[in-house]
Amino acid sequence: MAEKLERRAAVKFCFLLEKTAGETVVMLETAYKEAALGKTQVYKWFSCFRNGELSLADQPRSGRPSTSRTDENIVIIRELILEDRRRTIDDLVELSGVSWSSCQRILSEELQMKIVAAKFVPHVLTADQKQSRVDACRELKEHLEIDPDLFLKVITGDESWCCAYDPETKQQSSEWKSSNSPRPKKARRVKSDVKMMLISFFDANGIVRLEFIPNGETVNQAFYLQVLKRLHDAVRRKRPELWQSGEWWLYHDTAPAHKALSVQQFLTKNSMTQLLHPPYSPNLAPCDFFLFPRMKKVLKGKRFADVEEVKKKTTEALKGITLKEFQDCFKKWKTHLDWCIASNGQYFEGD
Repeated sequence: MAEKLERRAAVKFCFLLEKTAGETVVMLETAYKEAALGKTQVYKWFSCFRNGELSLADQPRSGRPSTSRTDENIVIIRELILEDRRRTIDDLVELSGVSWSSCQRILSEELQMKIVAAKFVPHVLTADQKQSRVDACRELKEHLEIDPDLFLKVITGDESWCCAYDPETKQQSSEWKSSNSPRPKKARRVKSDVKMMLISFFDANGIVRLEFIPNGETVNQAFYLQVLKRLHDAVRRKRPELWQSGEWWLYHDTAPAHKALSVQQFLTKNSMTQLLHPPYSPNLAPCDFFLFPRMKKVLKGKRFADVEEVKKKTTEALKGITLKEFQDCFKKWKTHLDWCIASNGQYFEGD
């Protein structure tokens, strides 16, 4: 009950500040996450406050009092949900003996719960992995406090598959229709087996180096070592100011080839300093949250005849990315660091 009054007090506070009900819903969801009052409840309390009813207590209701929504039944339903959060209301009715409508009201009104679909994530993170993500983000932020221009000196890269056909996204296939028009239809499609792997490195000023891996080749430590040698030469030619100062940083993920001893020896010998990247963290890697999605957005839904056309169109898509987009990516990276720290290392919703 105390938690319920706290949420209502927050609604009243926003009302007295002359916030709208819609603004209040957003603020409550930001502050309380899944425990926030629902939209219907917020609008109901705004209506009461506008009518001069400023008490936070439940209004007395006519009719026979409920005998199911007791403190004992609330505890039973909470414990059943905590045992298995996938239980349906029908399951709760069978296990608790509480009526269906009372279970539903206990969940939504007393426990402030709602059912949501699971979100796909790259990896189910352990406590240590979450802490590793937070530590890496804090270390980067400390570097940025010392050197605000740090991200202007970072060159980041990764690998990704480029297919001769990659199905368009649900959003891309959306169409405008009137109320009388039939719903658009499309056949289920899968990615083409004809594909090439791309390795790309870029910084805040654009692409520094890109190359396609020959068919049959794998990115092992020997191959990646040659890639880094070509990147080393590309930096000397395309970023002479970074080359001359020697103040540039390499940011890549923790793939086995990237961590190999021969690779680490080459990086040390050539003064190519690495920034720490925590494992299972695509939302902290500019290639994963910006470059590859931006590139593939142009390519999705289009068919290419062979690998040569795949290479050509992929290269064109990368060249079509503007300087401002590259610069905005590194600004967004700073935001992602803050989001990761605020979520205590959990995966967060991207913008």
